[in-house]
Amino acid sequence: MDEKVRLIKGGISVDDRGELLFCNDFDMTDIVRFYQVSNHSSNFIRAWHAHKKESKYVHVASGAAIVAAVKIDNWDEPSKDLKIEKFILSAKTPGILLIPSGYAHGYKTLLPETKLIFFSTSRLDESINDDFRYDAFYWNPWKIKER
Repeated sequence: MDEKVRLIKGGISVDDRGELLFCNDFDMTDIVRFYQVSNHSSNFIRAWHAHKKESKYVHVASGAAIVAAVKIDNWDEPSKDLKIEKFILSAKTPGILLIPSGYAHGYKTLLPETKLIFFSTSRLDESINDDFRYDAFYWNPWKIKER
């Protein structure tokens, strides 16, 4: 069964002691490592990174980011017309985005000091041997529409 990109919603509880952010529906059974990424400036794009076997989960710990994913149809030369799935993730709205194996993903930071935590289903040595990279603008969901 092919998994789909999906947002696992979290929540926030506030009382007189402070705030508690949570994502109780995030099953960490298959997670083997995690890492945190931040950029030196906002509006910076890191894309496109893909894996045939590895799945990743993305959480914005501070700030906000556009996170996008594309299901790869041809690993050597993917179609530029593939459907782009785009999400705005913010530390103010807790959640974790699942990017299943078979997808390329990337992100653009929207605020200074944005930090993303990636949870991976593959060890680093497995990930390196399952690594596909495409130009940051191969697909372009990065433009922000004025409203």
